Amino acid sequence: MVLTRRDYLTASGLALGGLVVSAAAGDAESAMPPLRVQLSLNENPFGPSPLAIAAAQSEFGNLFRYVDKQNEVLTPAIAAREQVSADQIVLGEVLDALGFQLANQAPGGGEFIYSEPGYTAMVDAAARGGGAAVSVPLDQNLQNDLAAIAAKVNARTRAIYLINPHNPSGTVSDAKKFGAFVSELSEHAVVIVDEAYLEFEPDFTERTVVGLTRAGKNVVVFRTFDKIYGLAGLSMGYAVAPKALAASLKRGGIGSAEPLGRLALAAAAGSLRDKAYVAAVRSKVMAERDLWHRLFDTLRLRYSDARGNFVFFHTGRPHQEIAGALRAKGIDIGRAFPPLDHWARISIGLPEENALARTAVSELLS
Repeated sequence: MVLTRRDYLTASGLALGGLVVSAAAGDAESAMPPLRVQLSLNENPFGPSPLAIAAAQSEFGNLFRYVDKQNEVLTPAIAAREQVSADQIVLGEVLDALGFQLANQAPGGGEFIYSEPGYTAMVDAAARGGGAAVSVPLDQNLQNDLAAIAAKVNARTRAIYLINPHNPSGTVSDAKKFGAFVSELSEHAVVIVDEAYLEFEPDFTERTVVGLTRAGKNVVVFRTFDKIYGLAGLSMGYAVAPKALAASLKRGGIGSAEPLGRLALAAAAGSLRDKAYVAAVRSKVMAERDLWHRLFDTLRLRYSDARGNFVFFHTGRPHQEIAGALRAKGIDIGRAFPPLDHWARISIGLPEENALARTAVSELLS
C-alpha cells in the first residue's frame, strides 16, 4: 500500500484525533478545552487563490464524469513553468511511491540517506520496499549536514533524500554549495530534493535545483500545491524527474490522472494562472514569522533560521510539557521531533491565531 503525504500525517499521529495531549498526566480528553488554534500541519491559513477556487467550482457539474483530459492542461502548465518536457512531470504526492519503487527495483533494496529529524514518508516507503534508511543528524545550525551525508554514500546507496528548506527546522542550505553538492552526489545515486517549502523564499528561482534536472542530472525535484498554494484539502503535488525515471514511475501507475480527481487537477491549474498569489502569501507569512523571531529574541530563546511557513525554537523543556500546556489553552502545535525533544515547531497561522499563540508561549517561557 502506498501512503500519500496526508495519509502519512495521519499515520504518524499528526492528525487531529491523535493530537490531544493532556496538560497533566492522566487528564481525560473530555477535560481539554475546545481546540481554538491548529498550528501543527504547516497549512496555508490564507487559503487558495481565487482562481484555484473558481477552477474547482467550474468542475462541480462534471463530478459524475471520470477524469478525462484535465491532466493535459496541468502537465503542460507545470512543464512550461519548470522549463522541461512534459514527459519529465509526474503528477501526485509521489514521494512515498518513489521511495517504494526505487527500493523495490534495487538488489537488496539499497540504502536511502536522509537528515534526522525530518519528514520520513519517502524513506519509510523505501523500507517497505526492502530498502534501509540511513539517518544523518542535522548540523549545529540545524541544516542538512552535507559533509556528513556525503560520507555515508557508498555502493549500496540507492537515493539521497534532502528537504530544502528542511522540515522541521526550516533552514535552507547555501544555494551555491547546495547545488554543487547535489550535482556531485547525483553521479553516485539519484538525489531527491523536496522543495515543498522553497517558494516561501523570495529568491526561490536562485535556490531551486531543478536546473540540474533540466541539465540531465540524476536529480528529482518534488513540489506540492498543499503548502504555499493552500490546497492541502485537495492534496496535489508533482515531481520533475529524469525522463527514464519518470517513465518508469508512470509504467507503475504513478502520476495517473484518474485517482487525482477533477477538482484537484483543476484547482492546481488555476493556482498556476494566478501570478500574484504566491508573492502575496509569502509576504504575509514572512511578516508573521518575523514577529515570532522577535519574540524569541525577547525571551532569549534559541531558534532556527526558519524560511518556511513555520518556526522552530528551543523551549528548554520537554516537548510533551510545552505541547500539553499549549493544548490546555486550545492551541495545537503537534508532535515532537526526536532527538530534538526540547524543540518545538509551530506553523504560521492567521495573524490573530499567531498573536494568541505568541501570548501563550510568552506566558509559558518568560
